Amino acid sequence: NEVEAKQVASTFDSSNNKIVVAYQDGDNSNKGKAIIGTVSGTSISFGSEVTFNDANTTEINAVFDSTNNKVVIVFRDDGSSDRGTAIVGTVSGTSISFGSEAVFETGATSSVSVGFDSAAGKVVISYSDGGDGNKGKAVVGTVSGTSISFGSIVVFESQNNAADTSTTFDSNSNKIVIAYRDGGNSNFGTAIVGTVSSTSISFGSP
Repeated sequence: NEVEAKQVASTFDSSNNKIVVAYQDGDNSNKGKAIIGTVSGTSISFGSEVTFNDANTTEINAVFDSTNNKVVIVFRDDGSSDRGTAIVGTVSGTSISFGSEAVFETGATSSVSVGFDSAAGKVVISYSDGGDGNKGKAVVGTVSGTSISFGSIVVFESQNNAADTSTTFDSNSNKIVIAYRDGGNSNFGTAIVGTVSSTSISFGSP
């Protein structure tokens, strides 16, 4: 679509064989939007865009929950005190519909990323908490229907200025790995291993 798309994130819905692209629409008040892509040969075509957040939307990231066959989009809701927020999307054909927004962090949130632990069937969100010295934090999300609920927030980097987080799942060892820039340690690129148990996550050493 010919819009000023920013903060672009994408994921693959393996149950529907569709690409889900989430982005900030710079031509429409920076609203958070999503669109479904269908690959055919070496081409991709798109359905109609759908708004998932009516306010200024930043720090967008997305993942596919293969346990529940849902897409989870995480973002900072600048229209609601910069809270860290998640929403569950359901793909049908070339469109996507959304449940209600769920806040995982009430403080100002940045560097939001998300991964999916397919062994535990859980979503893991990592972020920097601007309301608490920009500490690196993580939280486990459980999708049920079109909703997502969260366990307790866990600190993985207690020094200031954890930033630029990226979260992925190692299916060989069944561990979550969070990579980030450690602003409290000369901005070194750092990684830490997380183990999901039920609705919580514990970490090794950075």
